[in-house]
Amino acid sequence: MSTLKKFTLSEIDTVAQEVLETVHEKVLCFSGEMGAGKTTFIKALVKHLGGEDPGNSPTFGLVNQYNYSSGKILGYHFDFYRIENEEEVFDMGFEEYLNSDHWLFIEWPQLVETFLPASVARITLRFIDETTRAIEINSH
Repeated sequence: MSTLKKFTLSEIDTVAQEVLETVHEKVLCFSGEMGAGKTTFIKALVKHLGGEDPGNSPTFGLVNQYNYSSGKILGYHFDFYRIENEEEVFDMGFEEYLNSDHWLFIEWPQLVETFLPASVARITLRFIDETTRAIEINSH
């Protein structure tokens, strides 16, 4: 299933809820140019799942952990923009994350394509203007 929708940033929470009702996978791969709002959108998803926001993008550390208020792990947010080769992903134990039952939010998935399972939700965000984005969801 593929859907395309435009939304304003003030509607991000509503659209995040719609995405969670649409996808059937717990591995969500996010594509889009810098500034399209991938991290912001992931934070809205985490909020709707009942998680706590650690407050920063994982760009420099590659991965952030999100927890429920109880302290249990909700999932992980990966930003692979800065990786130089797939060996870095292997060394960080990415396969173990994939084998967990947690939510995985992956930015720049094209850089780790060989590691991804066959069944993932692919979400593309596009910058329209300062307050408007478009989202396309491909989920099985």
